[in-house]
Amino acid sequence: MRNILDLSPNFSKKTRKKSNIKFVIIHYTGMQSEIESFYRLKDKKSKVSCHYIINKKGKIFQMVLDKHSAWHAGKSRWQNYRNLNKYSIGIELVNRGHAYGYENYSKKQINSLIKLCKKLKTKYRLKKENFLGHSDVAPLRKIDPGEKFPWEKMSKISLGLWYNKKKLKNQFKVKKNLKYKELFFKNLHNIGYRYFQISKRKSGDKKVIRAFQMRFIPREVTGKIDKKTFQISSFLSNLRK
Repeated sequence: MRNILDLSPNFSKKTRKKSNIKFVIIHYTGMQSEIESFYRLKDKKSKVSCHYIINKKGKIFQMVLDKHSAWHAGKSRWQNYRNLNKYSIGIELVNRGHAYGYENYSKKQINSLIKLCKKLKTKYRLKKENFLGHSDVAPLRKIDPGEKFPWEKMSKISLGLWYNKKKLKNQFKVKKNLKYKELFFKNLHNIGYRYFQISKRKSGDKKVIRAFQMRFIPREVTGKIDKKTFQISSFLSNLRK
């Protein structure tokens, strides 16, 4: 791991206990270049930072010490937690993002991310389901790390939830009269997603659905609750019981 000479000033000065760190939240920088990303994360005016940033060559730079809350998640919720900055480590991956030509993440970049996440998981005794994307905790505002992020690969080494495709078809068949669109949001709430009402539909619901699909069905991001989307939500909800 490489440390930059001067850390970002954008963090809460009050230190936190190791036991307060519950999550790792993964982002993409969403800027046109690596240099521009560093400037923004270190600019006091931006009021944005992260704990670590990983460039395309797989080099890791620390921007904020773990003991401080970096300003990376913004307004966010997951399960009963609000303001995830207080409870998480934020990791940025250098990637232009959807606004500037969304790229595939490099193998070196993901390999470095995996090594870092494994260390953080051990150090802070993190649960595998607590490795999240920015779009998971802020689905109405954010879409990173996006549909090209390899969540399935991460899950195979216990860095995130995933589903068993064989069990999915056998255990979660959708019956004709089943009101699965209503049950879908109950599943999402049980998994941890927020920013919607279980029994009442709102205009922002489509963004929540898309956030879920970007993570678990990245090739079928429609914003609509189809049977497959519901089945996956049921499987994951069942794991949380």
